[in-house]
Order: sequence, then structure tokens, then C-alpha cells
Amino acid sequence: MSIDPRSMKALLQAQLAPKLDFGANSKKSASSSSDELVSPFDTILTSRLAGTQGESAESGKTPVWSDTLWEQLSTYSFAPVSQVSALTESSDSFDSSSPFAGLIQHASAKYGVDPSLIQAVIATESGFNPIAQSHAGAKGLMQLMDGTARGLGVTDSFDPVQNIEGGTRYLAMLLRKYGGDEAVALAAYNAGPGRIDRLGISSQEELLAKWNELPGETQRYIGKVQQAKL
Repeated sequence: MSIDPRSMKALLQAQLAPKLDFGANSKKSASSSSDELVSPFDTILTSRLAGTQGESAESGKTPVWSDTLWEQLSTYSFAPVSQVSALTESSDSFDSSSPFAGLIQHASAKYGVDPSLIQAVIATESGFNPIAQSHAGAKGLMQLMDGTARGLGVTDSFDPVQNIEGGTRYLAMLLRKYGGDEAVALAAYNAGPGRIDRLGISSQEELLAKWNELPGETQRYIGKVQQAKL
């Protein structure tokens, strides 16, 4: 059974909670004039993701980020990322008997990403096939593009250890960029953060308001991952 994009939009609408205080993970208020609330991570990442370098509008894949950016981010300490939607609050659906469960749990603990989310992304992206490769060139369990993989320090995208490590780190970065909003982070993982930013989407409210402007593939992708996670 699959979730129709229209049903997924309605489901997100129903689950949309009031804005929460994400503490250190929250984005600076637009009305704030102080830079003290913006971490070096947010400054570097937001600046880079706002660009379009290396991103193909047709492929819908993530941009190729420079090695310099990733070097600057390499010392950033990841803390667990708060999540908005009630759909994403529980890890009870994590299947510890599934393939690569140990690697997923290790990456989850390292980067603070829900293990059931990592598992759902892998199931959706590759069906747990470590040598999967898309026609666009995305590779491995979490379907990393070569440029993104290099930036994440992944030298072999078909190596499950490196792929899960890199893909989870990427998810953690997107979750932090979008204030812990899992649906928006998934949209960016699929369509590329540059495209999501150009649509003016940074929250679940904005995602819902501009749902029909998202590529159909991205609409379906969000539903598939959420379904796999339940």
C-alpha cells in the first residue's frame, strides 16, 4: 500500500504541531538583529546551501559542495536533532533485525538522527541494496551522488559503512538546517536543498503551502519514507 501525494499532504497537515522551541537547534528569528544565536555551522551551511553550484534543475539531485566547506564543518559536534512532526517522534519502528542494523544504530548515535528514519531512507532509496546505482549516478544504500559523497568524506559509496556514515551525516545537516523538520529535510534530501530554498520552503507550514510546487517525485518520496518509518 502506498501513500498518495495528496494523502501525504493531508497527513502532514493533520500532524502539524504549533511551532516548538528547538533550543540550540532552532534557526535565528527573522526579526532578530543579533548574530549571537547563529552558530558557525549554520552560517557556513546556510550560505553554501543557498547556492546552486553543481545542482542540476533536471536531475533534482543535491549540489556538489566544495571540499573546503566540508573541512570547515568537519569539527562540528552533532547533537541529537529535535523533530517537529508527531509522525517522527518515535523510534519504536526501528527493526533491529534488518540488514545493516548495527551500522545504522552506530551512525544514529554519532549524529543524533532517529535510527528508524535512517532505516526508512535506506529502504526507500535502495531497498537495502549496497550496490544500487540510479540512472543519475546516485550510489549505494543511501544513494549518494559522487560530489556529495566526496564532500562527506566517502571514498567508496558502495561500502555500506561509508555510505551509511555519509548519508546519515547529510541527513543530520539537513535536519539542523531546517530546524529539525523531518518532512522538509526529506524534501531537500530528494530534490536538493538549493531547490527547496529557491521555493522558499524552510518549515512544514511552507512545505504544505507550496506542496504542489514540489516535483512529483519528491512528493511521493516523502510519503514513501514516512510510510517505511511507521
